[in-house]
Amino acid sequence: MEPVVKRPAAALEYWSDERCHILELSNSTEDEAASVARARVDPGTTTAWHRVRGTVERYVILEGTGRVELGNAFVQNVEPGDVVLIPAGERQRIANTGETVLSFLCICTPRFAWHNYQRLE
Repeated sequence: MEPVVKRPAAALEYWSDERCHILELSNSTEDEAASVARARVDPGTTTAWHRVRGTVERYVILEGTGRVELGNAFVQNVEPGDVVLIPAGERQRIANTGETVLSFLCICTPRFAWHNYQRLE
C-alpha cells in the first residue's frame, strides 16, 4: 500500500435500498484490510434488516440519535461518540429516533464487498 489522502466527493453519495444515504470514504483493493463509509439515515427512518457475511462492522455515531438492533434480542439507544460493534454475519438495523439526520461511520474489516451483503427483508 502506498501513502495517500483520499478526498471523496459528496456527489458520489448514493441512496441505498437499505433506506439510507451512503458515501464510500475508502473502499479499494489497495486496502483490503478495511473500508470506511459514512451513512446518513433520515429522521423517522429505520434501515432494512441485513447482515454482512465474513465482515466485522463498527458504527461510529457522529450526529443524531438512534436505536440499533442486533441479532434477535440486542436493542440499544445510540448518540454521538458511541461505537457499535457488530460481529460478522450478525442481523442488524438502525433507526433514526431524533429530529435531525443520524450520521455515522461504518468501518468494516475486511473491507466491505457487496457479495457479502444480504438483505433480510
